[in-house]
Amino acid sequence: MRFAFSRFAFSARSTLRFIMPVTRSATRSVPSTPAGGSNGATTSSAVKSSKRKAAEEPTTAKKTPRAKKAKSSDKIAATPLTSDAFIPPPLQNEPGEKTLVPAVLTFSFEEAKAHLIRADHRFEDIFTKLKCKPFEFLEQVHPFRALVESILAQQISWLAARSIIHRFTRLYDPSLPEKAADYSASKSPTSFFPTPYQIANTDIETLKSAGLSTRKAEYVKGLAARFADGRLSTEKLLAADDESLAEMLIEVRGIGRWTVDMFAIFSLRRPNILPVGDLGVQRGMLRWFLSRHSSKHAFTLSPHKLSGGEPNDDKTKQTRASAMGPPPITPAPKTTCGSQLAGDVEPNNDVLPTSSDSQSQSPASIKSIPVFPEPFTPSIDKTLEADAMNTEPLPEGLSVANLKSRLEGKKIKGVFLTPKEMEDLTGSWAPYRSLGVYYMWALSEKN
Repeated sequence: MRFAFSRFAFSARSTLRFIMPVTRSATRSVPSTPAGGSNGATTSSAVKSSKRKAAEEPTTAKKTPRAKKAKSSDKIAATPLTSDAFIPPPLQNEPGEKTLVPAVLTFSFEEAKAHLIRADHRFEDIFTKLKCKPFEFLEQVHPFRALVESILAQQISWLAARSIIHRFTRLYDPSLPEKAADYSASKSPTSFFPTPYQIANTDIETLKSAGLSTRKAEYVKGLAARFADGRLSTEKLLAADDESLAEMLIEVRGIGRWTVDMFAIFSLRRPNILPVGDLGVQRGMLRWFLSRHSSKHAFTLSPHKLSGGEPNDDKTKQTRASAMGPPPITPAPKTTCGSQLAGDVEPNNDVLPTSSDSQSQSPASIKSIPVFPEPFTPSIDKTLEADAMNTEPLPEGLSVANLKSRLEGKKIKGVFLTPKEMEDLTGSWAPYRSLGVYYMWALSEKN
């Protein structure tokens, strides 16, 4: 029995040795060496799969170009318009008579003259020497256009402003002449100008392509949006009183009190506007009232005026022009980089045009930009001295001595006269201060 069991064990071990290698080898070779019915089915399935793939390939190849074409189309649609491909928005609310300020005064000019002459008889001679152009040469005014152009003209020379305004207008009508000097129709308030809707729907980059800064582009878009949605309109501007007018316009970024005052005088022809922030008006008032209370103070002009010639150097031209306009440091709120400006960026004193500048370039002058009067000739001395030693006292806090010192350059917080002093001095001019103010610019020439 022991022997028989040993033989059986030996035989079992030998059988196991024989079977296991065969099993491993068979397991490895099953996929590559098919055998039996199941493997045949696998081969048949693979062949059918290959045929299906072969049959599907042409279909996939046909679909691929369509998919690429669709992507390409999407990409074009997502590309924003640039200035090179700018298509002006369609006209909305075509400009008509209701958008213009009529060429009429809301008061009697003769009555206004008589009132100022009663307040100060020297005005009688002043009216004969110099026409009060804003109130005597009447034209229709396009208020929206005037405000847009006043923003575009800020902080640059008026010649540069003329060029930028023309390029800006050509964005919406490329048929206009390429050069501003070749477009004489720009002087007419009825000539082409984009509507508020068009400007409000133009992107910033396109506006910048006409030479606008990013800030000015934002300003004109903001102003246009207010006219487009009805918050501002010609009717509302005409109906508002002086203070309401200022409140409505100062809410617009890029427009401050000085711009409102110039718009009120030169565009709306308001009779009782006093630009308290204008250094030219302040300097003219000092000369006007000082000569009334002191016969020793003579009104003198710069040498080029006395000789009748024009200055040849740019520095002298800038000095003459700087007599007009707002203070170099404007009363607008202080801002830091990245902050928004609540008021406007007021124009530089040395770039505002006088009437002689306008006349020399009359075919291309910008009607909406204020044109200040030419300085008086030396003969004005007789007019100023005609009322010397007038008995009407100066307002409290002012004397001949401090008027002289201020005229010589001693300012009070950056100004020659404070707002209250200006109001007190011109109290007898009301309600026709605007007319007197126009002549103060003509007296603002430096000694």
